[in-house]
Amino acid sequence: MIDRIWSGRSPLWLLLWPLCLIYGLVSTLIRISYQRGWRKSWRAPVPVVVIGNLTAGGNGKTPVVIWLVQELQRRGLKVGVVSRGYGGKADRYPLLVNVDTPTEQAGDEPVLIAQRTGAPVAVAPKRRAAVEALLASSDIDLIVTDDGLQHYALQRDREIVVVDGMRRFGNGWWLPAGPMRERASRLNSVDAVIVNGGSAEPNEIAMSLHAGEAVNLQTHQTVPLSALQKVVAMAGIGHPPRFFNTLKQHGITPETEIAFADHHAYSKDELTGLLADGQMLLMTEKDAVKCRRFAQPDWWYLPVEAELSGSAVAPLLNDIERLARRDAID
Repeated sequence: MIDRIWSGRSPLWLLLWPLCLIYGLVSTLIRISYQRGWRKSWRAPVPVVVIGNLTAGGNGKTPVVIWLVQELQRRGLKVGVVSRGYGGKADRYPLLVNVDTPTEQAGDEPVLIAQRTGAPVAVAPKRRAAVEALLASSDIDLIVTDDGLQHYALQRDREIVVVDGMRRFGNGWWLPAGPMRERASRLNSVDAVIVNGGSAEPNEIAMSLHAGEAVNLQTHQTVPLSALQKVVAMAGIGHPPRFFNTLKQHGITPETEIAFADHHAYSKDELTGLLADGQMLLMTEKDAVKCRRFAQPDWWYLPVEAELSGSAVAPLLNDIERLARRDAID
């Protein structure tokens, strides 16, 4: 239903339109207050690159964070990552994250980023606190923030926006009548726009997600997707249909598709109850980080890699590398 409203296919968005004007007014005033110095923002002593989005829901932002961190690491840069840590609740913040940090404390995305990249990761509601914790604990050339485009209390040197190429901006209106946190005109002031799926427009960077082999949660064994039989597919991400479509593109038609809310907290009993005799559970890698400690032998996950294409990719990476190295020299 929410997709129909936000896309404009349902006239119910008109009933929410007055509320969206209030949202838009408040969000615009917040941004202006930082731009004009009415509220103070903080500049980190190292460069900051924000990867965010304009819309609510999953756009493929975390795979882009992982891609960027790994690309910069290959160039010899020491990269740290900060995040709000949605879905987690720590006893105290900032929280330094490692591969063994429970997702109940850090949230699923920060743990996934730490596992995939080996980079120092910190979470805190106030990104400044997370940045300061990383700088106090690690030698870092550059900070990448997972989300936080609208967190104007933290100054940034570069902004990258990830757009869902299939849904793009729906009806174009602010929440709750539409999917927008900020209007599409905000793209005019960012440094790069990455489009996940669909067709990239001029001056946008095309991105696709490429699936690897299925990985067993218990044994870490890898097998081709085609080796899995009687699959029950589940996804607790911002836009679960993207995962289900990926499976179908690779020749897997699940017997059942189950969508959970983003950042859903799973339990062993809840997931074992999804399977009948002989069925296998297949989930996203983001879900898997929350399920490993109680995983069963017939549970698998599908890792994906972001692949960016086009002539703008190399200049973007070169620009960020120069930014980090120039700052280190200065």
